[in-house]
Amino acid sequence: MSSKRILLVEDEHSIREMVSFSLGQEGYVIDEAEDGRSAEMKIADNLPDLILLDWMLPDTSGLELLRRWKRKDALQETPIIMLTARVEERDKIDGLDSGADDYITKPFSVKELTARIRAVMRRGSGSLESEVNVGPIKLDVDAHRAYVNEESINMGPTEFRLLEFFMTHVDRVYSRSQLLDYVWGRNMYVEERTVDVHIVRLRKLLKPLNCDQMIQTVRGYGYRFSAKT
Repeated sequence: MSSKRILLVEDEHSIREMVSFSLGQEGYVIDEAEDGRSAEMKIADNLPDLILLDWMLPDTSGLELLRRWKRKDALQETPIIMLTARVEERDKIDGLDSGADDYITKPFSVKELTARIRAVMRRGSGSLESEVNVGPIKLDVDAHRAYVNEESINMGPTEFRLLEFFMTHVDRVYSRSQLLDYVWGRNMYVEERTVDVHIVRLRKLLKPLNCDQMIQTVRGYGYRFSAKT
C-alpha cells in the first residue's frame, strides 16, 4: 500500500468525491481543496508528494497556480498533473510548458488516472523499476509481459491489467464492481459478469504453471489474489 500524500485541487464536489475515494482505496493519503486559496493552505500544512490540479477554479486559474508553484523552491520537484475539460492542443502545450508533468482530460477513468499517477511518481523518484513480483509470478510492466518461473506467458491486455492489479493488491478482497472500476475504469459500461469471464481466462493461463489457485474466489463477495494457497 502507498502512503504518498496527494493534494486534489478540484471545485466539482462529485469529481473530488470520486477521485478521493478511488485513490484512498489505492492507499494514497488525499488532501482536498476546492479553490486556490484552500490549496495554498493545504500545502502550507502538509507538503504533498503529488498535486492533481483542475484548470478552472472559482478564484483563480489552475494554470496560474501551476506557474506560481513551480517558482517556489519547495514545490519545484513536486509532480503536478493537470485535470481539465480543455482538449485543444494549445491548452495542453501551455500546461506542459508551464511545468505540468502530465495532462488528463475529463471525463477520465480511475484506471487511467492511477496509471498516470504511478508513472509520474516513478519518473519523479528516478526509479527504473518496472517489475512486480509475487511468488513465482513476475510482471514486466513496461513491456507488458508476464512470467512464471522465468517462463513467458502470452496473455491479452485485459488479463494483463487484471493480473497487474491483483499483484499490486495482494491479499485484499475486491468485489466484481470494484474490479470493474479499477481495471476497466468507472466510465466503461461493462457488465459484472465480464469480470468472471476474464478471471476464468486468467486462471486457464496460470493453471499449467500451477498458479491458478493464487486467484481465490471469496464466496458472496468477489476475488482475492494471494501467494498463500
